[in-house]
Amino acid sequence: MEEKDSHPISFLVTDDNSHTLFSERFRASYHSTRGAISESKYVFIQNGLQYVHEQFQSKEISILEVGFGTGLNAFMTYLYAQEQDLKINYQSIEAYPVPITEASRLNYTSQFSEQEKIVFNQLHQQEWNRVGQISDSFSLNKHLCLLEEFSSQQKFDIIYFDAFSPSEQPELWTEAIFEKMYDLLKRNGVLVTYCAQGQMKRNMKQAGFKVKSLPGALGKREMTRGLK
Repeated sequence: MEEKDSHPISFLVTDDNSHTLFSERFRASYHSTRGAISESKYVFIQNGLQYVHEQFQSKEISILEVGFGTGLNAFMTYLYAQEQDLKINYQSIEAYPVPITEASRLNYTSQFSEQEKIVFNQLHQQEWNRVGQISDSFSLNKHLCLLEEFSSQQKFDIIYFDAFSPSEQPELWTEAIFEKMYDLLKRNGVLVTYCAQGQMKRNMKQAGFKVKSLPGALGKREMTRGLK
């Protein structure tokens, strides 16, 4: 399957010296300019993966990510899973892939070993719409489609909801979308997002989520976690 149209992007160095990209299509950065790696670790790893791992003592965890983007959340998940000896089934949805030539220039692996650099590249080189083994304990399936088109028989423990913000992609933050996300989660499944918009939280509640506001990353007032 051919990749959907990619879009012009430019590189930014964030406050923790990790890269993010700026999308000309959506006029928005992929991560917080205050720190891409720091934001990913706090929102999705600490308040998503680590929370589920510790709360439910899970050793096998299935994750659905909305917005593969730079691959940073997948990479941070891989690193945490290696540290904690977890088995991860990781699936990600992306409609506008970052070209591999651009992804290879991201500096996320600068502090890591050669093996971990290879893993980051594998995440991007993995063929779309096909399950691949990044390691014995980390499988990856990247779905090249719009979120509205995605369907799955599988249920997930965690959803990383990392779409561009409601002002840039309002169609992805509706009650109907959150009903879809709710249905894709297992019982006691968790959705985490950096967003804390009031209407978004109301949409989540209408979809059935128990919504909790948490302190936000890097000086942002709040983020959101929803529980099924």
